[in-house]
Amino acid sequence: MSPLLSPTVAAQAGASVEAPPGALPAASASATRSGSTAAVRVTPAQQARLDAALRDHEAGRLAAAQRAFEALARERVPAALHNLAVMHLQGELADADPAAAERLLGQAARLGFVTSMFTLGLGHEIGAFGRRDLVRAHDWYERAARAGSVEAQVAMGTAHFLGRGRPRDAAAAAAWYLAAARAGDVGAMYLIASMYEAGDGVDRDLRLARYWYAAAAREGDPAAAGKVQELDARAATTPG
Repeated sequence: MSPLLSPTVAAQAGASVEAPPGALPAASASATRSGSTAAVRVTPAQQARLDAALRDHEAGRLAAAQRAFEALARERVPAALHNLAVMHLQGELADADPAAAERLLGQAARLGFVTSMFTLGLGHEIGAFGRRDLVRAHDWYERAARAGSVEAQVAMGTAHFLGRGRPRDAAAAAAWYLAAARAGDVGAMYLIASMYEAGDGVDRDLRLARYWYAAAAREGDPAAAGKVQELDARAATTPG
């Protein structure tokens, strides 16, 4: 699932898709890069306690980390709620409970913590809380996407593109992929380029297709670089 979050993340305003500085390694291949924003401001003293709890966790002092996160969770510190939920999901607590993890993530999400919104979506998608539920997963992904999570925007694009957890809607897929591409997601750049090239969900526009393929190519996507060459060659042989 999601890595634990460094305390500096809890104090940030605005969402990001980058892994937070000091984040712990993810627990599984399904883990996400995550960003966060919270409506609740963390005091310097709370941040220092979060920092200490994270160091305890990194050092394997799980009981100390748990106690600190639980105390901060009672103070409605979103990162503490999230981190405690992740400890439940990673089986690091004697009473580890997926239902408790879902409840804690829900509390953090309702406080505006975007990382928890995304993690709830992921949890429902992979069945971390019990039965897989793609509709509920994408309800949370959509909340995270609208709050600025680029990964969630990609997830929503894919949901609409495939008709998985949301109705098949190429125009909606294109809108979400475009939002993620504008935020710098390389995969979304390639996908929206291909949709402009094919006229799938958007008007066919080879100029915009080339623009987004080139953007992805500049970020190191070799397939996108090949598509730029292909479109340039096609344009060179097209009369006037």
